[in-house]
Amino acid sequence: MRGLNGTPFQPASLQLTGIPGMQTDQSWVALIFCILYLISIIGNLIILALVFRHPALHQPMYYFLSMLSLNDLGVSLSTLPTVLATFCFNYHRVGFDACLVQMFFIHTFSFMESGILLAMSFDRFVAICDPLHYATVLTNSCIMAMGLGILTKSFTTLFPFPFLVKRLDFCKGNVLHHSYCLHPDLMKVACGDTHVNNIYGLFVVIFTYGVDSTFILLSYALILRTVLAIASKEQQLKALNTCMSHICAVLVFYVPIIAVSMIHRFWKSAPPVVHVVMSNVYLFVPPMLNPIIYSVKTKEIRRGILKVFHKS
Repeated sequence: MRGLNGTPFQPASLQLTGIPGMQTDQSWVALIFCILYLISIIGNLIILALVFRHPALHQPMYYFLSMLSLNDLGVSLSTLPTVLATFCFNYHRVGFDACLVQMFFIHTFSFMESGILLAMSFDRFVAICDPLHYATVLTNSCIMAMGLGILTKSFTTLFPFPFLVKRLDFCKGNVLHHSYCLHPDLMKVACGDTHVNNIYGLFVVIFTYGVDSTFILLSYALILRTVLAIASKEQQLKALNTCMSHICAVLVFYVPIIAVSMIHRFWKSAPPVVHVVMSNVYLFVPPMLNPIIYSVKTKEIRRGILKVFHKS
């Protein structure tokens, strides 16, 4: 369906939805989302402040942790306007162009998180497998180059998405299945030939999640081989313990992605609430849990937090 001048037909606004089956009483859902946002934003800001203010944390591992916290803030702030509008103020409308902008930032920050986790696995690989060259390999300039590379890769691969969506007609309604805008959700209400969008979307997923997760697994296989070659059991446990925070962060990020993919692939008849809840877990849980994981499992971060409370 085309407009009068031959341009694609697109609605002026799209309608967002909350959680299916809970439209009548969403006050407790709004409370849960507000708590998640508070924990995520405050927790990641604390991590950034600690790394910035304490010279003892000016090390490669904590620079990468700062990148992760900054990215998690980006994920949270990308979804915050429409989620709070939907659940707290019962406002379900979002402009079409605003929806495309939100879609771009949500996906960009999500893909950047995968790249940052890969960079952190490289940090652990060098620290354990080649500790003598750790300081010479992971210099400040190298870390900055890796950060810019992750940003450039995510931005360039996601940049075409808004334009690919913009060229489509939307004749299957204007109701989305989430309280924020995602590319797969927009494809469900688009009509016409969406093959380019779907193929390019699959390519981006494989190029980011697929490649990044493969190299993360490879790095830990090499780390495990090095650790098992250590004679002392105590030293083995000490080496593995330095990786526990990162392993937890990787699991928190990738397990929901795998779960969402499995549900879409093998449980097509799943109730809509299952898809919505799993998507929310994928977007909201990692930014909330990452600062908690690193605060509990990393002695230096825990010590910095205790110093702040002791001074206050």
